[in-house]
Amino acid sequence: MKTLDHHRIAQMASDAAAAARGRTHQLWHADHGDSVQRLAMALQPGTYVRPHRHDVPPKWETLILLSGRVALVVFGDDGCVIERVTLAREGGVLVVELRPAIWHSLVALDPDSALFEFKQGPFTPSTFAAWSPAEGDASAAAMESWLRHAQPGDRWGGVA
Repeated sequence: MKTLDHHRIAQMASDAAAAARGRTHQLWHADHGDSVQRLAMALQPGTYVRPHRHDVPPKWETLILLSGRVALVVFGDDGCVIERVTLAREGGVLVVELRPAIWHSLVALDPDSALFEFKQGPFTPSTFAAWSPAEGDASAAAMESWLRHAQPGDRWGGVA
């Protein structure tokens, strides 16, 4: 049996705060071949989750809020924001399921935010949006900052 309690979430949040990427995860699936991929992840403000989709083959994805506040930003193929959902205990959404092959990103709005994610397996690498900067790129921090406030109709104007 696997369990995830408040102590483990706090430890993951601490690990994420110390990590260069500002996030960490704990895999719950046995291997990348499992038919359902499952993981807990902790995110700190400032971590950049590059806009991506799970499209080869197309896969759904479900996110469940464990702590903090996280914005899910959904994009059209052209990079225009089409939807923004705030996952939050109070006044927000607790669970969201994305249709297959939808461009999306996550942004931690509060310190020590955590999610549980599951999606169809087996694991295949994400497809990253060509209109977004790569992780580690000089403009990635600016895009992460932009994502904090991006609303439907907005389009990233930085250099990708």
